[in-house]
Amino acid sequence: MKAGIINIGDELLIGQVVNTNATYMSRALTALGIEVEEVCTIGDNASAIKSAIERHLSLYDAVFVTGGLGPTKDDITKETLCRMFGSELYENAEALANIERIFAQRGFPMTETNRRQAWVPRCCEMVNNDLGTAPCMWFDVSGQVRARTGQSTVARVLVSLPGVPFEMEYLVDRKVVPMLQEQFQLGTIINKNIIVQGIGESFLSDRLEEMEAALPESIKLAYLPQAGMIKLRLTAKGDDKTTLQDQVNQAVQDIRTAAAEFIVGEDFESIPEVVADRMKRLNLTLATAESCTGGKIASLLTAMSGASEYYKGGIVSYCNEVKHSALGVAIETLDTHTAVSEETVREMAEGARKRFNTDYAVATTGVAGPTGGTDVNPVGTVWMAVATPEKTITKKMRYNGRRQQVIDRAVNEVLAMLANILAVSS
Repeated sequence: MKAGIINIGDELLIGQVVNTNATYMSRALTALGIEVEEVCTIGDNASAIKSAIERHLSLYDAVFVTGGLGPTKDDITKETLCRMFGSELYENAEALANIERIFAQRGFPMTETNRRQAWVPRCCEMVNNDLGTAPCMWFDVSGQVRARTGQSTVARVLVSLPGVPFEMEYLVDRKVVPMLQEQFQLGTIINKNIIVQGIGESFLSDRLEEMEAALPESIKLAYLPQAGMIKLRLTAKGDDKTTLQDQVNQAVQDIRTAAAEFIVGEDFESIPEVVADRMKRLNLTLATAESCTGGKIASLLTAMSGASEYYKGGIVSYCNEVKHSALGVAIETLDTHTAVSEETVREMAEGARKRFNTDYAVATTGVAGPTGGTDVNPVGTVWMAVATPEKTITKKMRYNGRRQQVIDRAVNEVLAMLANILAVSS
């Protein structure tokens, strides 16, 4: 089964809002065994909406549309769909009751504009949005073709969802996915992620060349480079789940054989996820001491649910005074070796571990740029450390690229150091 996704909104086109809906929906559909072949972003324009939907319906079994369903005048998706399918709008009693409930909970009066959100095309199945006032609309497009022409056609649907991310995600998970599973005979898609760190993409490709050549046609290997790491993604598609899983397992084993020393983790999206999982499984605690990364490590760790199980806290010691007063870095160390040095980063990590009373601590200090470099420590120089119960491990890296790239690479590097240490302990 093939699908297309259409995201509507001027704010997406001008870069004012990041299109997270496409990512979330693509993952959800892929997990179902639905092959997403296209993601399209268009503005709040009736002719553009009509053209995109007609083209997608001519190509794909299912089309998913997000956006343009709110109470404002530029939310025109519903009216456009109504005209396209030759239907009329009517006030859906269930949708109205849901809107009244939401406004009663908020303690605000419901306006006539809000009430209009309960109006939906007669030709669709209204799917209540328990978290918002714009309902989801499910159109059985194949049924409408049969009604107009009398001819049978393959099952085909168009699903229109609100653009608010948390509402869309709820509807996809709780309502749309079960409806898709009920209506369609879905194939099998198996995805396997392997996170690799410490080797360049071309060198990794050389190592995996023989393995890639031997892959069956049902499996594809993708290289997804990110700052300081590479995510290998195996994707298997077919009807026989058992056979596909066996093929994936063999491919994974071949990758392990070729690049075992560079594999940080499997079945995760990022290195911070690997660290979080291992810290929780081992019942260990962690603290952070950051200078050049500016709190990015702490932010990534605490963005994940369950961080309080292992992460105690961190200190952003951007100046020498804070390195000394908050982390206990000796004045003599800073004066003799400077802030960007092995001695300083070692004392930062050990100071964080001591002050937060944790099992482990990580630390970074460096020159992210584009200014501030010296002959000894040019822009891109980063010292990092992991303090363990037994010892402190340090590493010096020199990164090219812009400031954010240097920061992101340093974050992944030091967390990979920690992940590898934890792998030995597990």
